[in-house]
Amino acid sequence: MIQIENLTFTYPGAEEPTLKNLSVEIEQGDFLAIVGNNGCGKSTFCKTLNGLIPHFTAGDMEGKVVIGGLDTRECEIGDLAQKIGYVYQDFENQIVRPTVLDDASFACLNFDVKDYEEKGRRALEMCGIAHKTDEYIWQLSGGQKHLLALAGAAALSPEILVLDEPIAQLDPAHARDIYEVLKTMNETYGKTIIVIEHHTEYIARYCKHVMLMRGGGIAWKLPAREALCRVEELQKSNIFPPQVTLAANRVAGGAETVLPVTVEEGKEFFGRYPQTDVAKARILDAPPEENTILEFENVSVEYRSVKGDPVRVLNDFNLEIHKGEKIAVIGSNGAGKSTIMKLMCGLLKPSEGKILLQGQNIKEMEMNELSQILSLVYQNPEEMFIKDSIRRDIEYAMKVRDVENYQKRTEGLLERFQLTDLQDRDGRLLSGGQMRRASLAIGIALNPSILLLDEPTANLDIATRKEILRTLSDMKNITDTVMIATHDMQLVCEWAERILVLSGGKLLKDGTREEVFNDREVMKEAGIQPPEIYQMGKEIRPEISCYTVDEFLRLFQREAV
Repeated sequence: MIQIENLTFTYPGAEEPTLKNLSVEIEQGDFLAIVGNNGCGKSTFCKTLNGLIPHFTAGDMEGKVVIGGLDTRECEIGDLAQKIGYVYQDFENQIVRPTVLDDASFACLNFDVKDYEEKGRRALEMCGIAHKTDEYIWQLSGGQKHLLALAGAAALSPEILVLDEPIAQLDPAHARDIYEVLKTMNETYGKTIIVIEHHTEYIARYCKHVMLMRGGGIAWKLPAREALCRVEELQKSNIFPPQVTLAANRVAGGAETVLPVTVEEGKEFFGRYPQTDVAKARILDAPPEENTILEFENVSVEYRSVKGDPVRVLNDFNLEIHKGEKIAVIGSNGAGKSTIMKLMCGLLKPSEGKILLQGQNIKEMEMNELSQILSLVYQNPEEMFIKDSIRRDIEYAMKVRDVENYQKRTEGLLERFQLTDLQDRDGRLLSGGQMRRASLAIGIALNPSILLLDEPTANLDIATRKEILRTLSDMKNITDTVMIATHDMQLVCEWAERILVLSGGKLLKDGTREEVFNDREVMKEAGIQPPEIYQMGKEIRPEISCYTVDEFLRLFQREAV
């Protein structure tokens, strides 16, 4: 199906090839996960499959890529599109038409397929969103838009579908929907599925093989179960094995080669090891004093709609934020998380009610004044880049405000976020993880009192994610208060002191980990779920709540750990 021989590719101006003498075969009907650290060449590799490299992306390419008998260098990219469909990391850029059916059938219309509309309907049905056929695309949730992008790629009936980070910005419910659709496409329709994925718990449940990329080459391609049990090797390549697998490896002291990769498999495995009588609870820092710095008072927000009544995103919303708090905002796609953050920094205005920042109505504040108190790092990091190099992007806000020693501070931020070697690169041309680090450096350049982060760990490998966590933990010497909107429940459990659960524009729950994750009705309504290790802990000791691997390991005798 896919044959690659001695593939090497170098971007213009790069000193080293991104792909280095790479050879691999991918069989028809496989469900393959490609893993590796940020910048190892995963996305570049996949772009050679559909002909974007070398037909649209310049560079030096050597070797051969054959897709279903077609050499990608010798055939038209339109012919390849009918062999292989691609859903990009920034999938919303693939949605180009106003209505759902119109967009799903657009590729077929472009290829002058006579029954283009019927093929679009079939693709929507395959992706589970046929009930949205007549709706406008702006009426869809993030997960539904992702499924629409997938339907658009599938409408031409390609034999292969490639998805770059398919669930990076989705809540657990929508993430599960995406993978269930991919499973159906693979098992029922015989499609070959290739995903670039950091979430190994989904790899364990759905994928057949795993291919590890390292330094532009392929370290190995193995059956998924065998691959995920290579704990140390995956960690060296900055990949998180499933939490259950990590815990099992540590409980067994590294002596076991066959480890559980799902909660179901973990039940038997952990039953073989002696447990402690009492599990030690995690000790949290003392909560900050309630010095209110920001308030929402009866805030409502409406968006005008082309079709139907205005959409009310927030309705009579009230909230107090206190100085020094570490807050996580969670909830399904479309719950209102990003809306709250945009309101706080003045990018959106409330239809009703008011927002007070340090006692002053935000409506009465100049944007320049707001930006020195509060900073927002966007969900899509490329939106933070306005200059032609990372260095110029980081220093821009300081330079225009005549901040003293801004160049020295820029040097410090470049070093802190491991960007020194990339400082002359255009931020929009970096890998997902590199863009994320650069956007965070831009966000804290002015030392804001309040920092807002929208999905700060999406698309990140383990090393970059740990660096972001360390930075968040060290943020006390930079900013007083940090709020993150995230679907990353591991991040929530490891970092947050206060959790806000949103659903339908309402504050469904406001509390600690214990108060939020032990409330099953709230979890169900909000479409969220705790980390896998929490579920594993409940199987072992229902009366105990474990939110991290370290907490779970306290259930077992010290000598066993």
